[in-house]
Amino acid sequence: MKKVFTTALVAVTVSAMALTGCAKKPEANTGGAASPAASAAASAAPSNNTGKDFKIGMVTDIGGVNDKSFNQSAWEGLKALEKQTGAKVKNIESKSDADYTPNLNQFVKDNYNLTWGIGFLMGDAVKAVATQNPNAKLAIIDNVVDAPNVESVTFSEQEGSFLVGVVAGLTTKTNKIGFVGGIDIPVIKRFEAGFKAGVAAVNPNAKVQVNYTGAFDKPDLGKAAAATIFNDGADIIFPAAGSTGNGVFNEAKDRNKSGKKLWVIGVDKDQSLEFGDDVTLTSMLKRVDQAVVRVSNDMISGKFQGGKTVVLGLKDDGVGLPETSKKNVSADILKKVDEYKAKIISGEIKVPETP
Repeated sequence: MKKVFTTALVAVTVSAMALTGCAKKPEANTGGAASPAASAAASAAPSNNTGKDFKIGMVTDIGGVNDKSFNQSAWEGLKALEKQTGAKVKNIESKSDADYTPNLNQFVKDNYNLTWGIGFLMGDAVKAVATQNPNAKLAIIDNVVDAPNVESVTFSEQEGSFLVGVVAGLTTKTNKIGFVGGIDIPVIKRFEAGFKAGVAAVNPNAKVQVNYTGAFDKPDLGKAAAATIFNDGADIIFPAAGSTGNGVFNEAKDRNKSGKKLWVIGVDKDQSLEFGDDVTLTSMLKRVDQAVVRVSNDMISGKFQGGKTVVLGLKDDGVGLPETSKKNVSADILKKVDEYKAKIISGEIKVPETP
């Protein structure tokens, strides 16, 4: 059963993805200051200590909590919740998929009120732990787990990706554009599909070259993929690959030192704040931080929606472009973005979920 938030999420200027490592003995992390984006996410939480008796845990995928993207965004949301409600939050990083189940079980064994699994790849582990522990409450981002004690949150990544595709299609000077994916899974396919559709909508002469690296935690593979695409004449690349995408930024920066003007489109967070607006054309925000805050706060308030799936798209402000896009994207192009956004929200345009 699907349930869509009807209350628009507050705009975030930074969002992120977190994926790194944990050994056989899970290494818990309670530190890390919340970023300005996390402060924005905190607006979804009450500014009191109603959660001081609650414990919320988060297990990352293999990319790590400091991936400057998806997992990092989730952790920033929990840190914001901690500051606002007094709830105790902790994360455990996974080094491999073999760590997912023991890491989730660690929080369940320690009687955490809510345990998050961050990422599509954790679906089987969340399902197994939830089934074995029917009294525990769990939640997952980017996958749907059919269990009465699990709340699932997914995003319409294709909608936000369509909009950055519009930007890319109207900005390219070479009519050659790249997409670098991490692992070939449905959520990344939604990024690819929406991006290609957005480019085609405004520039049918532009070609999008696609390269899947097979990893979310390998910046060197992202750099190599970007080098290949740039060598083929592309002037813009959109990576949806966790920390692997950081390598795309590094390759573009290295090439721009020689006088070229190559662009990268950020993902999940406003990555211009991390890599600079000299290389970041715009970013496709995916407001994981606010989704984590809202579901966690529902749990604190006794409104946990076990067995439900929340889907966040443009109409919910769950995906979109940051205000900093105005730095490098012309007013005319942003006006065109707004036109397409309105058509997607109204249903006039149905963005494909598969390429």
